[in-house]
Amino acid sequence: MRPNILRQRLQQGAPTLGTHIHTTWPSMVEAIGHTGHYDYVEFVAEYAPFDLHDLDNLGRAGDLYDLSMMIKVDAEHRAYVAQRAVGSGFHSVLFADVRSAEDAAKCVRCVRADHPDEGGTYGVATRRFTYMGYGGSKAYVEALRDVVVVVMIEKQSAVDQLEEILDVDGVDMIQWGSADYSMNIGRPGERTIPEVLEAQEFIFRKALEKGVPPRVELNALDGSQQPFLDMGVRHFCIGTDVTILHSWWDDNGAQLRNELKS
Repeated sequence: MRPNILRQRLQQGAPTLGTHIHTTWPSMVEAIGHTGHYDYVEFVAEYAPFDLHDLDNLGRAGDLYDLSMMIKVDAEHRAYVAQRAVGSGFHSVLFADVRSAEDAAKCVRCVRADHPDEGGTYGVATRRFTYMGYGGSKAYVEALRDVVVVVMIEKQSAVDQLEEILDVDGVDMIQWGSADYSMNIGRPGERTIPEVLEAQEFIFRKALEKGVPPRVELNALDGSQQPFLDMGVRHFCIGTDVTILHSWWDDNGAQLRNELKS
C-alpha cells in the first residue's frame, strides 16, 4: 500500500497545496502532477458525474506523480462513496453538509477499520489500494487510520457546535463553505455580508486555537490569500478546472469576437 502523502505532510506540520477537478479524465491529474507544485488533487465528486472505474483511474494517475487524491462527497450515501474512494487509492475525504459533532464522528468512523481499537465501520474489502493480499492485515488497519478526514463547516448548526466538532477524534482539517452557509441562514448568494464574514473569522480562529488546521479555497491569487496567511493558515486549495477553462474561453472569446466586429 502506498504512503499517504497528505497525512505525512500534516504530521510534519508542513503546509499543503491542492487544486480541484470536476473531470474524471486521468490525464488532468497527470498534467497537475507535471507541475510539481501540488500535494494533492481534490476530485469534487459532489458536483461531478462519475463511476467506480473513474475512481480507480484517478487513483492510478495520482500514484504516478506521488500525488494524494482527495474526494468531496455528498451527505447522502457518504459512507459508501467514501469507502469506495479509499479503496481506489484516495488518501483523504472531504465530507459535505456536516451539521453536528455526531455527523462528524460518523464521517470518521466510515473510513476507519472495523476493529475494536479503531471504532470504525470499514470492513475487509480487497480493493485497489490493498492488492495483493493486504486485505484485513495490520497494514490495512494502519492505512485506514491514515485516511485524512476533512469536514465542511457550512451550516449554522455546525458553527454552533464548532468546538464539539473540532474535538471529534479523527477530524484532521476543516473547510469553510460560505456559499452553503449564506443560503442556510436565509441569505443566498450574500457571501460577503458581515454575518457571514464574522462566522468565517470565528471558524478559522477557533480551529487554529484548537490545533485543527483550517483549509482555504481560492479561485485566484488576487491578494485574497494574504489575510489568511497573516492569520496563520497554511493549507490552501486553489482553482477548479471548469472555472479556469470558462474564464479563458470567456475572456479570449470576447476579445476576438469584438475584433471580428471591427
